[in-house]
Amino acid sequence: MKPFLILQLRPETEAADNEFAAFLAKGGLAPGDVHRIRLDLDDLPADLDLDRYSGVIVGGGPGCVSDPEDEKDALEKHIEDAIMGLMPEICGRDLAFLGCCYGIGILGHHLSPGIVSKAAYGEPVGAVDCSLTDDGRADPLMAGVPAHFRAFVGHKEAVQALPPGTVRLVASEPTPFQMLRFGSNVYATQFHPEADAAGFETRIHIYKHKGYFPPETAAALIETVRGEDVRYPELILRNFVARYGG
Repeated sequence: MKPFLILQLRPETEAADNEFAAFLAKGGLAPGDVHRIRLDLDDLPADLDLDRYSGVIVGGGPGCVSDPEDEKDALEKHIEDAIMGLMPEICGRDLAFLGCCYGIGILGHHLSPGIVSKAAYGEPVGAVDCSLTDDGRADPLMAGVPAHFRAFVGHKEAVQALPPGTVRLVASEPTPFQMLRFGSNVYATQFHPEADAAGFETRIHIYKHKGYFPPETAAALIETVRGEDVRYPELILRNFVARYGG
């Protein structure tokens, strides 16, 4: 099996390491099955060849693609430019791609600049009821995922309309665009397929003062998160690895 390329955008080491461990555990991957790059620490290799990989998995992060350019610091711009620079080839060649959380902003912004914003569909930190669309029920990445399931979210921005060339696979009441597919192999989720209660608790602590929720509500959020059943989203990661890593 060729390795999967895992690109991480979180500049907080604890959050990045926790997310990476979740990708391995939920995807059924060993460290030797992946090539990990933290874009806050390293540049993409100049000779990066996507044909060397089974697929690309992109994690989440605190940045927002819809923020004005003059409000982004140098590190955020560097991270965003690096991943956005890969999207023309990924989408143009319909390469295996799974963008989680921030990944849907990347895909939407690439396909239709301006379609991602904070105008509507932002979600407070917690779990939401998600539903498969007809296209979702037919998609191989949703094998074993029930028609209705719970997933962890927490976002300031969202896709405001269906980007050109995409189909909607998952919807929720807070946002109609929880998961999209472009072409046959390019996927992106607004929710976190890798996150379980322990992982989300870690992120609540780390991002307590990042504007996602009033800091004084952190303890109550953690108690709520601990009671959630989010067993099904991880199947998407497992199915992605099985489909493209075989």
